[in-house]
Amino acid sequence: MEFFFEVLIGGLLAGVMYSLVAIGFVLIYKASGVFNFAQGAMVLFAALTFVSLLERGVPFWLALLITLAVMLALAVGVERLVLRPLVNRPPITLFMATLGLSYVIEGAAQALWGAQVHGLDLGISDEPLELHGMLLSPFDLFAAATAGVLVIGLSLGFNRTRMGLALRAVADDPLAAQAVGIRLQRVWVVVWAVAGFVGLVAGLLWGARLGVQFSLSLIVLKALPVLIIGGFTSISGAIVGGLIIGASEKLAEVYLGPVIGGGLENWFPYALALLFLLVRPAGLFGERAIERV
Repeated sequence: MEFFFEVLIGGLLAGVMYSLVAIGFVLIYKASGVFNFAQGAMVLFAALTFVSLLERGVPFWLALLITLAVMLALAVGVERLVLRPLVNRPPITLFMATLGLSYVIEGAAQALWGAQVHGLDLGISDEPLELHGMLLSPFDLFAAATAGVLVIGLSLGFNRTRMGLALRAVADDPLAAQAVGIRLQRVWVVVWAVAGFVGLVAGLLWGARLGVQFSLSLIVLKALPVLIIGGFTSISGAIVGGLIIGASEKLAEVYLGPVIGGGLENWFPYALALLFLLVRPAGLFGERAIERV
């Protein structure tokens, strides 16, 4: 039983890391209806910028502030140069634009910082911590606490502020929101800037866990099952979806892997997401689209 809970808690903590990436998708999708495929490239760009500054002798906190400024500038630039000219275009057009943007950002990162693999040390010990006979990762606990603080901050910001009210209005009906005086461009700039900040947090944590390399941008694929299960429009759903994915993939690998073969951890989340698409397409916390015919 102790081993079961050790695997379960380890999976839950790993799922929080997936949620950090999924939150960036949710923010942009809620405000503009755009599935930002470039979010993974933004995570890579943030981690690569930060670690490259550290290797050039820039102090930790200064490198963090510079990287944050770069990510905010990148997010605002993407909104102005890519999203704004494509307003009122079909969703597939916007999706293809972000898909192409992801390769542009990756190419820019390679041109600026090179293609070599970097190690990233955030000063957090990853030696197993024993708790009631279970071995837990202090790094995963730190990541879970970071995600919790981030979710609480975003929830308060979007539920208790005028900008949050404007965001919800834009998410419900962009044309009606614009008719009552809400500036869509301003809302989109804020949302993309917040998504850039979330990408920075996710990039630092994922970079410290896996190393800063170009395969880091592929974590966008790991966020897809999280979004399908939790819902594309819910921040809390991104957290719940990440916990479900993290726990289920670890338990499936440990208990089902020896029976039907290894490698379940790679494809089991997508099988679970497919099941949710068949049973509950909007996800656990997603809003069902209702159209008047």
